[in-house]
Amino acid sequence: MPALTDRIKFIRWPAEAGLRTVYRRQGIPCLLVVEGGALPPICTAPSEDWVRAPASREDVEARVHALRQRAYGRRTPTVDSTGVLSFGTRSLTVSSTQAELMELFIAHFEEVVYRSELEQQLARRVPAPTRNALDLHIMRLRRRIAAVGLGIGTAWGRGYLLEPTPLEQAWSEEGSPGMTYGSQER
Repeated sequence: MPALTDRIKFIRWPAEAGLRTVYRRQGIPCLLVVEGGALPPICTAPSEDWVRAPASREDVEARVHALRQRAYGRRTPTVDSTGVLSFGTRSLTVSSTQAELMELFIAHFEEVVYRSELEQQLARRVPAPTRNALDLHIMRLRRRIAAVGLGIGTAWGRGYLLEPTPLEQAWSEEGSPGMTYGSQER
């Protein structure tokens, strides 16, 4: 397994601007090294930072350290007021109803959230939600959040729990004992 610093890419800016998009899509953290008199990029993703060349070794190490902390140090997902769900280096937008359900899941990350709690949360948005309405929202959330490395497991007879999952295995047949991921039901 490579060290975390091996996963941080250095990109000459603006000469290698195309690589920025490639690495951003792959969720690979990047330090953009701004050349000469070029304007610095606007870095809004937690997986990006920039430094102007020439930079001292200490400055580069400090930026790499901060980038590593932002990219790999975040082990709990977050959802902001605009519906952007972030986990690790990846983020995506969710609907307002999904954001409210995710807030409950995040508050109890890697713990069981009882079905009744989720139904109460859903009732704030949907008048008199049916059992099927919650199941439908959970199914859609599972599909949506797999892209950021999260899965919603089923704790039979109790509720659901939000857990990190390897991106490659988000829809696999294997999971924790008693848990299912994706659209499969045992």
